[in-house]
Amino acid sequence: MTTHGKGTGAEALRPHAEDAFAHELKALEAADDRPRPARWKLSPWAVSTYLLGGTLDDGTVITPKYVGPRRIVEVAVTTLATDRALLLLGVPGTAKTWVSEHLAAAVSGDSTLLVQGTAGTPEEAIRYGWDYARLLAHGPSREALVPSPVMRAMAEGSTARVEELTRIPADVQDTLITVLSEKTLPIPELGQEVQAVRGFNLIATANDRDRGVNELSSALRRRFNTVVLPLPASTDAEVDIVARRVDQLGRALDLPALPEGLDEIRRVVTVFRELRDGVTDDGRTKVKSPSGTLSTAEAISVVTHGLAMAAHFGDGVLRPSDVAAGILGAVVRDPAADKVVWQEYLEAVVRERDGWKDFYRACREVTA
Repeated sequence: MTTHGKGTGAEALRPHAEDAFAHELKALEAADDRPRPARWKLSPWAVSTYLLGGTLDDGTVITPKYVGPRRIVEVAVTTLATDRALLLLGVPGTAKTWVSEHLAAAVSGDSTLLVQGTAGTPEEAIRYGWDYARLLAHGPSREALVPSPVMRAMAEGSTARVEELTRIPADVQDTLITVLSEKTLPIPELGQEVQAVRGFNLIATANDRDRGVNELSSALRRRFNTVVLPLPASTDAEVDIVARRVDQLGRALDLPALPEGLDEIRRVVTVFRELRDGVTDDGRTKVKSPSGTLSTAEAISVVTHGLAMAAHFGDGVLRPSDVAAGILGAVVRDPAADKVVWQEYLEAVVRERDGWKDFYRACREVTA
């Protein structure tokens, strides 16, 4: 088996942000004449432009990575320029991980210093571990120490990322308190410590809707500036987000171009928003909400799967039959309760909506 190191992302199924958008980052760096914090690749203005999109003086188009309120991005970027860590908070599917990755790529040029939070994340994932062969052979030493992504970021003056912070056990979470308050990471076995150099900061993501969430201690929460990422404010905004992201994924998978499927994207987004909000777009009909989140990320997944169906088993055009099964899978998480919610929505809303007969028939077919 052959492995490739960082920076060889041409054949990667999902390149890191700094590889996928290297041309945009390079153009921004060349055009950026504003002050930059220590060890930042770009100024705060350029980082915000990278996330929000724009056109540079030389004509380079910077594609939006986040579609939402500008102020949210500006507050997040400003936080990273201070000594406060950044906590991106929101319900599942609000692009927390996506924003975190792109912030790290734009600030440090490296989004890979990542700790993935789970219920089993050990303290070593945040502090350091040991190369036990060297440890047993020669005893504790810096050569036997295996630095965590957080430790590496401290030493390099880079941005570390912690995903799903509230899934990590509370005692492991609190390992970050000294790192964020004192900007040091003690190594008691060696009588040493690692001090963070200028440029170091940390981005964490969290949501409080998952089961098994471990609340942050007040001491740890004080070390973060919290920025809440909202769900898209309108149907048009969410359609735009889904279309952009699916287009990026589709190019990587050689799937059909999106213009043929915009109508179906709007239908998927409309269904998700109405079931999520408990009311139809026109505000006239209340509907029951299923147990799932029906997030923008799930809409992206449904449409991407539908495009693959259209490419491999259809005529290359996204149609209701291509997305119906994906919608059913996203909505009906609890077979008993959610199926009733879905069937009532189909009969009361979808069936009566003008121009949705083909969509209704496709959904009825997979539901039956």
